[in-house]
Amino acid sequence: MIKAIIFDLDSCLAAANEVGEKLFAHAFEAIRAANQGHIREERLNAALADCWRFPFDFIAAKYNFSAAMRSAGFAAFAQTEVTEQMHGYGDLDALRDLKAAQPLLLPLQLFLVTSGFRRLQQSKVKALGLDQLLAGLHIDAIDESGPKGKLHAFRSILRDHNLSPSEVLVVGDNPESEIAAGNELGMTTIQILRPGVPPSAAATHQIRSLHELKKLMEGQL
Repeated sequence: MIKAIIFDLDSCLAAANEVGEKLFAHAFEAIRAANQGHIREERLNAALADCWRFPFDFIAAKYNFSAAMRSAGFAAFAQTEVTEQMHGYGDLDALRDLKAAQPLLLPLQLFLVTSGFRRLQQSKVKALGLDQLLAGLHIDAIDESGPKGKLHAFRSILRDHNLSPSEVLVVGDNPESEIAAGNELGMTTIQILRPGVPPSAAATHQIRSLHELKKLMEGQL
């Protein structure tokens, strides 16, 4: 029986650029200023575009940012936060329906595991109004020291809440991040195909909205 669901945040529950590209504008400007010809313009544009889907430390390594570019990016992103209301992809009501449909004596636990800058990710959760729905929020904060990666976070959830992998679903978009971590632990993984997300055979199931998740669970997966 499914007792818990672990969700990703960006490109899963909400688009990273929902509030507009102005959110990252100051960080992108700082990175461009620090570039000083280290990376050609076309490649730099591709790197900054990827910042909407992947954590900055991953981008900096993938595109071989200079130390100055990394420092400028980290400093700017660490101060970034969402200050207006967010709505996600328009199907977050399905999360409330999932909890309401579960027996009161065995309530479904919803967890959110997201990678990025702590201040920014916390502000998104607040802007989406998810606080009251979650049994736990785990931010894989790239601007802090300590263990990194979603695999570590997933293991912590299993341990702290006395759950077995067979009792947990993982819902996310990235086959190399949350889907890979869930697969390694033996969890059922579900890739949600939001706009711009390419399908991957790595996930156990695929859906296009959170409303499909409830139907999938009712069919016992």
